[in-house]
Amino acid sequence: MSAKQDRILIFGAGVIGSMYAIKLIEAGFDVSLFAHSNRYKSLRENGLQYIEKGTVRSIQVNVIDTLENDDVYDFIFVTVRYDRSEAALLALKDNQSKNIVTMTSNSIGFSSWLDIVGDRLLPAFPGFGGQIKDGVLHARFLPKFIAATAFGEINGVVTERIENLAKLFKTAKLPYVIKKDMQAYLITHCHVELFAF
Repeated sequence: MSAKQDRILIFGAGVIGSMYAIKLIEAGFDVSLFAHSNRYKSLRENGLQYIEKGTVRSIQVNVIDTLENDDVYDFIFVTVRYDRSEAALLALKDNQSKNIVTMTSNSIGFSSWLDIVGDRLLPAFPGFGGQIKDGVLHARFLPKFIAATAFGEINGVVTERIENLAKLFKTAKLPYVIKKDMQAYLITHCHVELFAF
């Protein structure tokens, strides 16, 4: 890790956002979690609660419910459901952060997302699922060979920011794979997400 710790915003405090938050906080990153209403209140009062080996544990997380345009992060992970992704990207449109990683399936292309956030867009696909019951995360890690987080540039080039994202995942001990054709990958994995998570 460099002397400057990466700042990460996870936009969406559901199962996927919560899982990435736990792993990245445990790895020592500066993580903020964007949440609304009851989830925001629960996270403020109780921390991020999750089940580990049958026990409810809690980890403190910086939780926010508003984002200023000049509140800049190294990476913003958008971890909302596909049907909410456009609204989430619209909320991030004027924020000055340079890397927006969309953690959702997308079987219809990126043009509308690119229209909103431009070349800041980095498509990805998460590697786990689960549920939140009574404010507590019950996560399910799938075997590494099917559960690595997939990400890549839309044009397939392995850029510096892809390498930086890979380092971040490596530090957090999160399995990942860099894809040359994220569009095709997301189309073929769209239905897996719908039924597996």
